[in-house]
Amino acid sequence: MTDRPNYITPAGYAALGRRYRELMEVERPRMVEVVSWAAGNGDRSENGDYLYGRKRLREIDGEANRLAKKMKAAKVVDPAQAEDRGRAWFGATVTVADEDDQERRVTLVGEDEADAAAGRISWRSPLAQALKGAAVGDLRRVMLPAGAKEYEVTAIDYPPPN
Repeated sequence: MTDRPNYITPAGYAALGRRYRELMEVERPRMVEVVSWAAGNGDRSENGDYLYGRKRLREIDGEANRLAKKMKAAKVVDPAQAEDRGRAWFGATVTVADEDDQERRVTLVGEDEADAAAGRISWRSPLAQALKGAAVGDLRRVMLPAGAKEYEVTAIDYPPPN
């Protein structure tokens, strides 16, 4: 883990918690049952159910540990409580247009909840870094692997305040 804050939205934090509970309350107990059953079947060295079950338990425990560390380090930031709603900050949904007037809508979220296909990009990504603090009408240049690209911010939205 790094000493950088692990910002995350309330929805992202809830998703991490749901996955952790699923692992610990559903998957792990089910796998413990399989391993116990398989252990009672005799020779464990050639028992595929036993060997697979032990391997899967290690994977479940590893994922649960990673999730627990992420949740412990998480700093939950609710975008609905944003004070400066006229600029793009963490949690904002920003609509940008490139030089060809192709629009793209992205939401700036934590690294653990980023999903580019769904339009959620990490707040540490090059595009998010370029958009940080931008207002509607601002032009922002982003260095991408294919080269520099310029975007104009056409809209900034936040969830409604609670």
